[in-house]
Amino acid sequence: MNRFDFTPYRRTMVGFDRLFDLLENHNRLNSGDNYPPFNIERRGEDAYRITLAVAGFKPADIEITAQQNLLVVQGKKGDESPAGQYLHVGIAQRGFERRFELADYVRVDNANLEDGLLSIDLVREVPEAMKPKKIPVGTQKSLTVVASDKDASEAA
Repeated sequence: MNRFDFTPYRRTMVGFDRLFDLLENHNRLNSGDNYPPFNIERRGEDAYRITLAVAGFKPADIEITAQQNLLVVQGKKGDESPAGQYLHVGIAQRGFERRFELADYVRVDNANLEDGLLSIDLVREVPEAMKPKKIPVGTQKSLTVVASDKDASEAA
């Protein structure tokens, strides 16, 4: 069992609690079910694609739900009776649910089912207020000494 202790980091890193909780609970939440298989691809600096192998599923059988920081993909097969009698069933016909934790400001852009592969395009859109800004460095204007009323009365 791979268990990491993030206690030393929790003491010195403020605001990363959610990340540490996700890392610690990943094995518990991932129950070992590897169906359907999937790929996660980085397509650009702020673009990603998740591809799931969902052979035998139609677009009507698949439901994609995007919540804040969570993407849930569910597949539910209809109650279709097979046209013939199967001697061997190697293509999974069971329903599934896959959950993907999303980073902040990541949204689902598009979903497409083609040739048994469900492709979900994701885009990270960081608000302008959160983007890094260049701060111009100016020079400090020279200070001038202004005589106070007390200094003016002493000089007279």
